[in-house]
Amino acid sequence: MQDLSPRPGELEAIETASVDELRSLQLQRLQWSLKHAYDNVPHYRKAFDEAGVHPDDLKDLSDLSKFPFTSKADLRENYPFGMLAVPRDQVSRVHASSGTTGRPTVVGYTKDDLDMWATVVARSIRAAGGRPGDMLHNAYGYGLFTGGLGAHAGAEKLGCTVVPVSGGMTERQVQLIQDFKPDIIMVTPSYMLAVIEEMERQGIDPRSTSLKVGIFGAEPWTNDMRHEMEQRLDMHAVDIYGLSEVIGPGVASECVETKDGLTVWEDHFYPEIVDPITMEPVAEGEEGELVFTSLTKQAMPIVRYRTRDLTRLLPGTARTMRRIEKITGRTDDMIILRGVNLFPTQIEELILHTPELSPHFQCVLGRQGILDDMTVRVEQRDGVSAESAHAAAMTLKRLVKSKIGVTVAVDVVQPGGVERSNGKMRRILDNRPQR
Repeated sequence: MQDLSPRPGELEAIETASVDELRSLQLQRLQWSLKHAYDNVPHYRKAFDEAGVHPDDLKDLSDLSKFPFTSKADLRENYPFGMLAVPRDQVSRVHASSGTTGRPTVVGYTKDDLDMWATVVARSIRAAGGRPGDMLHNAYGYGLFTGGLGAHAGAEKLGCTVVPVSGGMTERQVQLIQDFKPDIIMVTPSYMLAVIEEMERQGIDPRSTSLKVGIFGAEPWTNDMRHEMEQRLDMHAVDIYGLSEVIGPGVASECVETKDGLTVWEDHFYPEIVDPITMEPVAEGEEGELVFTSLTKQAMPIVRYRTRDLTRLLPGTARTMRRIEKITGRTDDMIILRGVNLFPTQIEELILHTPELSPHFQCVLGRQGILDDMTVRVEQRDGVSAESAHAAAMTLKRLVKSKIGVTVAVDVVQPGGVERSNGKMRRILDNRPQR
């Protein structure tokens, strides 16, 4: 893989500013953002008042811990436009979550918000190795989901040629990659696996394509998955992070020259890590729940938003700004099985150490009597015999028991036996009867 490190002068000044300069800017912007939220969003005025705090109480960045958290439930209770801090006619665009578990969460953007969003996505693509003039194949879904349009605007701002394919139509995805010869692809990692499989089905060697960089996000994925992607595609696999409630993709991104965690674009988003039980801030480097406060958003400022993502906050390396470790899981994706906590990413890691098995898997929860159980449904790779698949199932079962400490069943199915997704993969199937 070629060296895609940035040349001198390619970075924005803020990316290499001193820590003192960055913290001073953050304090100034945070004071504005808290006042903007308090003055214009009834929810925040009420929440601040009930907590006994006022925006004027923020004298130092550490004072942010005095302010209340915002949750997804708060956004749903104020559906659709109760969290807006500007008149609705100043909102240039709205996005929303799928709402599969309740009311969707709606977010709004002013014209300036959209420009800022494009800026941080452009910065993320450049950090991943993209450059002006590159062709970018965008296979994130367009529509209310923030991925497609967010990636599109950032790529255009960087100066890329965008191929707005969206998700689905996998055969056509492969045809366009072959015909247009893009340099970059942006897509969920699970759907990239489907694209790779389609290439192989058509007799195309995935390593022969023009792709130099894959920018993967919207779902947790492991460093073992990175190795799998880079080996099968002969390209850099780089992580991007975001969530619609904060802005969309582009909150943080890995730098291709280090691939050692995601640099948070701290001039626009202030990160904290808190203990998910006590909700108290933890020391830098300790694992906990990631929390974000927006510093420059106009239409919908967000204060101490609980992402539910588990990670660590680490010092900057390739940039002055701090990094977050690759997301290890979500508090709402954590499976508690017979007293043991586990995440789908832990299962993925063990599967990728079992050569006969592919990364297509699901954790199927059930209940026998009063005890919960779990079956890992995983596909065997092409060409694996029935005997080898059975042996691989036994190996994975032993690995889960020894590494995670819980007994699971393993169901190895034929290639194509696990449902595919055009976007985020559904890793957990909960078939337990409702109590």
